[in-house]
Order: sequence, then structure tokens, then C-alpha cells
Amino acid sequence: MRRLLAIVLSLAFASCVAAGLRGSGDLGVVVERANGSLLVVEHSGNSRLAEVKGLGDLSHASVVFSRDERYAYVFGRDGGLTKVDILEGRIVKRVMQSGNSIGGAISQDGRLVAVSNYEPGGVRVFDADTLEMVADIPAEYAPGKFSKTVGLVDAPGNRFVFSLYDGDQIWLVDMNDPRKPRVTRFRDIGRAPYDALITPDGRYYIAGLFGEDSMALLDLWHPEKGVRKILGGYLAHDDKLPVYKMPHLEGWAVAGDRAFVPAVGQHKVLVINTDSWQQEAEIKVHGQPVFVMARPDSRQVWVNFAHPDNDTVQVIDAESLRVIKTLVPGRAVLHMEFTPRGERL
Repeated sequence: MRRLLAIVLSLAFASCVAAGLRGSGDLGVVVERANGSLLVVEHSGNSRLAEVKGLGDLSHASVVFSRDERYAYVFGRDGGLTKVDILEGRIVKRVMQSGNSIGGAISQDGRLVAVSNYEPGGVRVFDADTLEMVADIPAEYAPGKFSKTVGLVDAPGNRFVFSLYDGDQIWLVDMNDPRKPRVTRFRDIGRAPYDALITPDGRYYIAGLFGEDSMALLDLWHPEKGVRKILGGYLAHDDKLPVYKMPHLEGWAVAGDRAFVPAVGQHKVLVINTDSWQQEAEIKVHGQPVFVMARPDSRQVWVNFAHPDNDTVQVIDAESLRVIKTLVPGRAVLHMEFTPRGERL
């Protein structure tokens, strides 16, 4: 009788535990920048699960996720780095690591979180479990001169890559020994790199240059070949318009062998062949594009725009290179994100 009771109690306990468990594959987060909070949502039933408050200045926040997708690392504009448990809807740890930061990345093995800082200029690297700082990499490009760092990405082989806005450089950092980073510096890559991206295969790092009509490309398979310019003079034949918001290069869309690129200060999206890195077409759009996002199946590319056209989103067919739909979903569209299989935006 006791044995039967023990079995029944064990089954009841297991049932309770199972009922309280869920995966993280259909979870997402929304940054509520005006409130300094993070909203946890799920897209199977389109519901809000939790609101995590106390994350500081989120006016230019970004988020990366742990390998198991349980934790979100939130990078605040005030220099705050916050680790959030999205299953439990709570802050695990929060550190103020600088005075002004602009984004971050997590290493390939998931052990390190790097933060890109404006003030003090440089990159700081933290243990992903404890948020203990393991490396401080000041962006000193000349004696006593420190640069804002931008375009921080993680690269294969537990490396980070970032650009020095004031120093006209790209730095490649090997973090396989976290306490002893190995930094490779690429100088004179072009004027004022303002943002960057890494291609989905992890091979190419591309920095946009605010100071000239070209971009800087680093082949991470062959870094010994250095940085080369691509798309030189791509705006030479256009009337330059006031730039209301700099486009984000991490918002590039790579679909097949084409990259769809927002043109700085122009009402168009450039189409780049990723084999030759030459422009092959341009698409006229509603305004100055900010984010150009590929649907996960690469069949469509969605574009949002800078003020005063930021109420509009356009959809481009990736095969015909035509705008096939124009949407006005609200007063201002700031960011876009697809669900993993692309059925919703």
C-alpha cells in the first residue's frame, strides 16, 4: 500500500513539474524603451508573458541570447549590461560597465559577452554566467586618443570584430584565451566607419563608411589579405539628401547570392552580388531606408524608413526586385523582426 501511494505521489509530482515547464523556442522579447523594461512574449499564441523592469536607459538598446535561449543580455545606452531570465521573467544580474554603450555580442561558445562602448571608447568582455569582466580592450588609435567603437559582431572561432569610428580602423580580437585577448588591427580602412555587419556564413565583415561613398570589407577566412574597399562611388551620380537617420548595416538582407543594402541619404535599396561584391541593381523605395530585412526563406525583403516616412513598410520581391506591397502599420516603425519560420513580422 505504501509503495502504491509513493508511486501515485511521484506521478502527481512529475505531472505538476511537467505542467510548469516550457521551451524557449517560441519566445521573444520587446524592448520598451520609454519604460526601461523588457516585455517577454510568445508567438505561438501571441501573448505577453512577463514584463521585466529596471533596465535603465533603453533608448538605443540591443539584445543577444544565450546558446540555450533561456537568457537575454540587454545592452543599454547608459552602459548597463543586464542578464534576464526570460523563462522566469526576472533580472539575474545587472552591471553598469561604462558611461555610454552602443551594443554587444556573444561568443560562438556562449561563454563571453562583449559590449561596445562610446565612453570610455573600447570593448569590454564579460563572463556570460557571472557578468564578471574578463577583458578590457581600450580603443586607443593614437597615443592618448580613444575612439567610439561600433559594429561589434561575433565571428567564428570565438572572435569578435568591431570598428573604430574616430580611428578609421577595424579590430579583430581572438578571445580563445579570455584573459589574454589577441588583437589584430587594420588601419586606414576608410573614413568614419559608422556601423558594420557579418554575413550569415561568418566569412565577411563589412563596415559602412560615413565619410566616403564606399564600404570596407574584411575576409575573415583570409584576414592576412587585409581590408579592401567595395562599392566605390556608389552615390556619385545622386543628389545628396539630408540624412535623417543612419541606416543600420546589421539590417542588411542577404538572400541567396544577393545583398540588399540601404543607400545612405537616398530613397533606394542597392542590390549587391555577394560573389563579386559589385552593385548589380537598385530599387527605388518610399523613403530613406533604415532596416532592410530578409524573410527567413529569402523570398521577400522588408524595408522600413527614416523620418518623415517612418510610418511605412515596403515589401520587395527578392526574385523580380520589385516593390510588391506598401503597408502603413502605425505612426512610427522603429525595428522589425521575423518569427523563426517567417510567418509573422
